[in-house]
Amino acid sequence: MSNTEKNQEIAASKAGMDPTTARRYLGLERLPSELRKERSWRTREDPFGEVWDAVQQQIQESPGLEAKTFEWLQREYPGRFSDGQIRTLQRRIKLWRVTEGPGQEVYFGQKHTPGRLCASDFTHMTELGITLGGQTFEHLVYHFVLTYSDWEAGTICYSESLESLSEGWQNAVWELGAVAAEHRTDSLSSAVNNMSNLEEFNRRYAGVMQYYGVKPQHTNPASPNENGDAEQSHHRFKRAVEQALLLRGSREFGSQAEYAQFLKDLFVQRNAGRRERLDEEMAVMRELPARRMESAKREQVKVDSGSLIHVERNSYSVNSRLIGARWKRGHTWTMWRFGTGSGK
Repeated sequence: MSNTEKNQEIAASKAGMDPTTARRYLGLERLPSELRKERSWRTREDPFGEVWDAVQQQIQESPGLEAKTFEWLQREYPGRFSDGQIRTLQRRIKLWRVTEGPGQEVYFGQKHTPGRLCASDFTHMTELGITLGGQTFEHLVYHFVLTYSDWEAGTICYSESLESLSEGWQNAVWELGAVAAEHRTDSLSSAVNNMSNLEEFNRRYAGVMQYYGVKPQHTNPASPNENGDAEQSHHRFKRAVEQALLLRGSREFGSQAEYAQFLKDLFVQRNAGRRERLDEEMAVMRELPARRMESAKREQVKVDSGSLIHVERNSYSVNSRLIGARWKRGHTWTMWRFGTGSGK
């Protein structure tokens, strides 16, 4: 026996391994761990095997349905699934999304600095099927986000107008208690089209931002990608609303105030995990002025013979008894007050 073979036997003996086995591994030039085959069988029975077809149907019909909302499965099969099995379902759904699920939107990350930029835009909510008193609630949400911490807020509104932007933006910063150095929004072509000209829009938008000491920005027309932070935030926010509605089990609300509280609670929940990065932003953001800037643009209009009033290229029907009366616009979107004669 050569010295090499003796050394191998000694080494194998010290390792508690048969010398023949040791020589085999040396010949293969691979470690024992590298020779292990991946297990292709389950060591435990899949608890969701018998109901997976039902689960798959649910997530195909409602792609936003996530494993954390599997309460419906517990309701369908009482006593069969415990809360501790949610991780197993999450893994199954994650595998399904990767192998069979729909494609996802692609976003490109950007470097953000605390307190520098806030972004906002309007997002249409009617598609979520919210109803008030049994009637479809057609509305938008003005959605505001700090791009560094992702802190967000929103205000229900009915049109993409400068007044809605001013109201929603101010609601957000006064709830926040400070303002970022810059604000970016979409070009708001709808708002511009309902005003006399682009110059007026830019002047009034700049006026709001100047009042708060914020540098204004807006994207080029038909270029929503330039406001990607707001667009991405929309996607996540609306997905969260959909999830909350699924958990709630109903899209019907008794009043707009009830629905607004539902959204407010959702924002509080989503912002809870952003406190640390928000504190970094608050440390460098500017203080608010002494009071809010009025959002409404006040106009006096006369009800014509067709029982209509006309405001910024929009027409609104009113009660026919008001024909000939003069109205004063007294709120950003919905509230009006009327007078007669001189309109006082």
